[in-house]
Amino acid sequence: MHASLSLRVSRPTLWRRQMDEEIRRKILTLLDQHRIMTIATLRPDGWPQATTVGYANEGLTLYFLCGPDSQKAANLARDDRVSLTIDHDTPQVMEITGLSMAARAQVVADRTEAEKALRLLMLKYPQQPSVPLPMPTPGDVRIFRVTPMVISVLDYSKGFAHTDLVNCQGRFP
Repeated sequence: MHASLSLRVSRPTLWRRQMDEEIRRKILTLLDQHRIMTIATLRPDGWPQATTVGYANEGLTLYFLCGPDSQKAANLARDDRVSLTIDHDTPQVMEITGLSMAARAQVVADRTEAEKALRLLMLKYPQQPSVPLPMPTPGDVRIFRVTPMVISVLDYSKGFAHTDLVNCQGRFP
């Protein structure tokens, strides 16, 4: 016996010319609910490299860190374009929500911003009773600021594969 899956098909993807308050709140809620993202950078041979990293956000600006000699850091030194996803597993298909973004990732060179990014990252992981290493300093790691250019907000509760696309260029405070 086969279980039947009834899916309400969403309207076509909707481009929003401006980020209205409703979609901004939805994006910020999803960013604040999560702390892990998959980020894809471009390898020297042109193949994408997807990796999982922890992130913190201040509004729509995201921060992550990696080793200064990592493949990810080398990829971003050549090309700052990234794609990323933020989501979680859910038992019901029609409860799927998440974000995907086309963004630019730039090294945080300012020490004050770097220290702020590290504090934000540590706030995402408040209960770490036995971290085996000392807290990294801005000199120990490469810290990146991610600025979204296009955000895709996935919300199956509005219909199967429903996506709202937001063009963020020129829309950041």
